[in-house]
Amino acid sequence: MIQEEQKIKAILLKEGYVAEEEIRKAEAYAKANNVSLAEYLVMEDLITKDSLGQAMAKAYKLNYANLSSHSPAREQVLEIPENLAKKFRVVLFAEGKKEIIVTTDNPIQANLSKKIQTLFPRKKIIINYSLPEDIDQALLHYQKPLSARFLEIIRAKQQVAPELLEAIIGEAMSYRASDVHFDPQEKDVVIRFRIDGVLHEAGRIPKEIYENILNRIKVQGHLRIDEHFATQDGAMRFIHNRKPIDLRISIAPTLDGEKIVLRILAEYVKNFTLTDLGVASKDLGKVFEAIQKPFGMIIVTGPTGAGKTTTLYGVLRMLNRPEVNIATIEDPVEYKVLGLNQIQVNELTNLTFAKGLRSIARQDPDIIMVGEIRDQETAEISVNAALTGHLLLSTFHANDAATAIPRLIEMGIEPFLLASTLELLVAQRLARKLCESCRYRVTYSSQDLEKILSNSEKWFGGKSTVLYRSKGCKNCGNTGYKGRVGIFEFISINNDLRNLINQRPNTQQVWAVSRQHGARSLFEDGIDKAKSGLTSLEELLRVATPPEANN
Repeated sequence: MIQEEQKIKAILLKEGYVAEEEIRKAEAYAKANNVSLAEYLVMEDLITKDSLGQAMAKAYKLNYANLSSHSPAREQVLEIPENLAKKFRVVLFAEGKKEIIVTTDNPIQANLSKKIQTLFPRKKIIINYSLPEDIDQALLHYQKPLSARFLEIIRAKQQVAPELLEAIIGEAMSYRASDVHFDPQEKDVVIRFRIDGVLHEAGRIPKEIYENILNRIKVQGHLRIDEHFATQDGAMRFIHNRKPIDLRISIAPTLDGEKIVLRILAEYVKNFTLTDLGVASKDLGKVFEAIQKPFGMIIVTGPTGAGKTTTLYGVLRMLNRPEVNIATIEDPVEYKVLGLNQIQVNELTNLTFAKGLRSIARQDPDIIMVGEIRDQETAEISVNAALTGHLLLSTFHANDAATAIPRLIEMGIEPFLLASTLELLVAQRLARKLCESCRYRVTYSSQDLEKILSNSEKWFGGKSTVLYRSKGCKNCGNTGYKGRVGIFEFISINNDLRNLINQRPNTQQVWAVSRQHGARSLFEDGIDKAKSGLTSLEELLRVATPPEANN
C-alpha cells in the first residue's frame, strides 16, 4: 500500500494533477485520519475521481476502466467464478470475439493473467485498472440476498450478533442507505434501509437473536444495557472494508421492544458539491454573489430530511480556505471537515445553540454555521452576529423560502434588523433520480398529463411532452431510481424586498415581490428536472406541490 501511494504521488506530481504543497497536506491528513492519500485528494476536490483512476492506471502502465460510467451487467460479471473474482478482485469488463478485458484494483498480482486465461483459453487477455470502490460495487453481484445470509449465520451459531450486524451494515453501505431501521414485531424484527429517502425491507431476524444485537449496539455506543423503557442516543464507529464508518444511534421503546435507528454518516454524503446536489448554474450565481459579501445571513429552509445541512456543507466547501476562520455549532456534528472548528450541542453540559453561538462569536470567526435556528434566542444572536461583520449560515424549518421571513419576524426578530442582514433564502426538497441504466423516454399527451397533474397546461402549454420513466433493473435494485437530486427555490434579498420586510409582510407578499425579480418555485425547478430526465413527474409530485396548491 505504501509503495502504491508513493507511485501514485509521483504520477500526480509529474503529470501536474496536484501541487507539492497539496500533496504534503494530503499526506499529513491521511496519516492522522487513517485514510488513503487518494481519498483525501478526491474528498477535497483537488482531483476528480476519473482523473485519479486515470493517474493510477498510468502508474501501472494500463488503461483505465471506469466502472462508474460503464457498469458491467450481472450476467457478465458472473462469468468469472466467485472465488477467483474475490481472490484477485477482478471483474469482466468487456468481451469480444478475440479478446477479454478484465479490470482490477491490484494488477500486479502473481498468476492473475494465467488464471483468467484458463477460463477463456482461446482469447487474448487484457488487464485494465479500476478504482477499489468501483471493484467493490461490481463484486456485489456475487452477494446472496440478506435474508439468505441471515440463515447461514444463524445456522453456524458462532458469534451470531457481530456477524449479523456486519452483514446488515455492509449491505446498507452497498446500497448507499442513509439509515438502518430495526423494527421489533410480535415474533421477529424487520430490518429496513432508507435508500434515496424511501424505506425498503431488507430482511427479518428472530426476536431472541435481536436482543444480542441490541446489547452489542448499546455497548459500542456507550449506552446503558439495563435501560429498556427510556430513549437513548449515542454514536459508534464501524469498520467496513477496512474503513471507519461513523454511525449515529437512536433507541426508543415500543410496545414490541426497543427500536433502533442507525444513521450512516458516510463520506459519499459529506463530499457533495452544490452541483452534485442539483443546483442550476443560474442559481449557483446567486450563491456566489451572497458568499462574496463580508457579512449577512444565508438561510436554507425545508422539512427534516430535505438535505438542508448537506447544502450548507456544500457552501462551506466553497468558503473553506486557510485564511478564513470558520466555526460551526451543530446538533449533532454529522461530518468532520478539515479546516472547520466544529462544536456539538450537549444538553448534559448545558451547551445549547445559543450558548455555543455566543462562545463562537468570541473566537474571532469570519464565517459561522448554526445547525438550526430553533428559538428566539438563537435567532436574535444569529442576526446580531450577521450584523456585526460575520457571514452566518443556518437552517430553518419552513415549507418554502418566502415563509421564512414572516416566521422569523413572528419569532421576535425586528424587521429592520432582518432586512439589514438577510442575503439569501433557499428552500429545498430531495427527489429520487431516475436510474440512468433503465431510464427511457415517454411521450405524454396533454390528456395523459392532466390525469397525473391537474392544471398541467400551465406547466406544459397544453401540448404533448417528452418526459422520462424507468423500468427497474439490477443496477437500481429494481426500484427505477438511483441517487437523489435537489429541487430548489432561491430568493435573493434586494432593495424591494428589504423595504417590504420592514412592513412585516405575509408569505404571499414576499413571494409576489420575489417573482417580479425572477424567483422560481420549487415545483418549477422540479418540472425542469423532470423534463431533463433527472427525475419523473410522479416523483416530483411526491416531494413538492404546485404553487397554487399552497395558497
